[in-house]
Amino acid sequence: MSEMTVYVAAFVNQLAHMGVQQVVISPGSRSTPLAMVMAEHPMLNIHVHIDERSAAFFALGMAKASGKPVALVCTSGTAVANYYPAIVEAYYARVPLVVITADRPHELRDVGAPQAIDQLHIYGSYVKWFVDMALPEENERMLRYAEMVAARAVCVASSVPKGPVHINVPLREPLVPEIDKPSLFSPSSSARSVYKGNKHLCEEMIDELYAELSGVEKGVIICGDLHIEGFSDAVVKLAEALQYPILADPLSPLRTGTHGKQVIIESYDAMLKNEVFANQFVPDVVIRFGAMPISKSLYIWLQEHKQIKQMVVDEAGQWRDPTLSLQVLIEANEVQFCYDLAQRASNSFRSTQWIRQWQHMNERAKRILLKAEEEMDMFEGKIFIELAQLLPDEATLYVGNSMPIRDADTFFMSSHKRIRLLANRGANGIDGVVSSALGASYVAQPLVLVIGDLSFYHDLNGLLAAKLQNLHATIIVLNNNGGGIFSFLPQANEPKHFELLFGTPTHLSFQHVVDMYNGHYEKVETWEHFRRAVTHALSRPTLNVIEVPTSREYNVKIHRKLWKDVSQEMSNLLNKGEWA
Repeated sequence: MSEMTVYVAAFVNQLAHMGVQQVVISPGSRSTPLAMVMAEHPMLNIHVHIDERSAAFFALGMAKASGKPVALVCTSGTAVANYYPAIVEAYYARVPLVVITADRPHELRDVGAPQAIDQLHIYGSYVKWFVDMALPEENERMLRYAEMVAARAVCVASSVPKGPVHINVPLREPLVPEIDKPSLFSPSSSARSVYKGNKHLCEEMIDELYAELSGVEKGVIICGDLHIEGFSDAVVKLAEALQYPILADPLSPLRTGTHGKQVIIESYDAMLKNEVFANQFVPDVVIRFGAMPISKSLYIWLQEHKQIKQMVVDEAGQWRDPTLSLQVLIEANEVQFCYDLAQRASNSFRSTQWIRQWQHMNERAKRILLKAEEEMDMFEGKIFIELAQLLPDEATLYVGNSMPIRDADTFFMSSHKRIRLLANRGANGIDGVVSSALGASYVAQPLVLVIGDLSFYHDLNGLLAAKLQNLHATIIVLNNNGGGIFSFLPQANEPKHFELLFGTPTHLSFQHVVDMYNGHYEKVETWEHFRRAVTHALSRPTLNVIEVPTSREYNVKIHRKLWKDVSQEMSNLLNKGEWA
């Protein structure tokens, strides 16, 4: 075998033995050795995507849904640059990707060679680790080197905090490897293994934290996007022991599942819009887990009340605190921390008045918000009330950015169904959401994506994956003919240029593009039609696109009415002193 074949095979074999199972490849010449050897490996599943931008988001969605590192492979040049948006998202969302970019050999760099750009550190600080590999050589030392790079890349990508790594692989011609050799993937005597543990606080630190919290009745636990096995049960146990309410973001695992829901507060965003409530229900301490929640009113509440002692528990030890109010950072495994602290707190009696107040106000707010179910016209918020009923157990709900994720926050209430909500909330962009959801659908079934029309348009290329790989996914497009979220912002009060600069209507018919990708398209204009369409789509093993025409003006009107009604209810209860 050629030295290039042996070298690349050692690298690829080590990736597989380190646990990489899925590889997303975009066609290209310089990446030929990597692509062909990977396609030959019996432990790797290959997914070919022509558009690198879509390919990267597809890999991101797959890695997000599975929690396992996914490899990305492309040729040299601008193909590498097209990965950039998904890598930024993966970095901030803590998604493990092993990005492998083929490159020209060193003598063809910076000399005007075709399809050659400077790929060194192209992703800057958005990858956890970068290496520009040595050119292929066939000797024991260099084969061990290739294996080491592969092992280290997977280890770094999947270590806390998870994230992307970048391996740049220079390759000389000839590029076609000899893959018909029986010894291509012979076992390596130097195959690597990695054993990982969790960060735990010592007994003295737990005792010190409990002593600090034991006299604090007014505490709140805030949970953002954090998917760790066993976390839901652990944090609920902690909340019950401390008698602190949990303000649960929809992307946390707390709103759905079989764990207890008595301490879960879902309607805090609407409740905190009431200034009197926000000022009266100020805790002495906040314990926060996961990413910062979606709710802007929660963010403002934390930012404006600097007297709140904020504690962030993050095993990665990162300062994820846009309020700039963090006082205590706790570097510990979130599940173990909850159980350790709950064990201390469970032995003491605590007053329940504080948590009962939150629970009562939450139930009253939920009752008002769920009145959206009575809307006969196509109100976007009602989509999530309907889906909570229509989605089966174990379903995955992928939610687009801008208004859909905010409506999920407001209208997707607690359920004993095990429904997992996912979204691209690392960088919060509207790009690549279709591809991400389709990538997730490969490992998570059934899957439903709710997305706005502009975000859907932004990633129409992503639909090709559904056609080529026969993926089963249902996409619900909320078509308000433009950027609906801007109607809620101050720009909406300046009508002269609003539609041109912010509303941006496209007047597109999506049926044609869905037909092009062999999907099933349905446009619904009544709720009964919507329910039938979703039910049929969930049982139809293909790409399904359900378009829901909505009105931006009507959407704003109903949202503001419901928020006003919740605020009025909060004021009434506070004036009456009515808690439970």
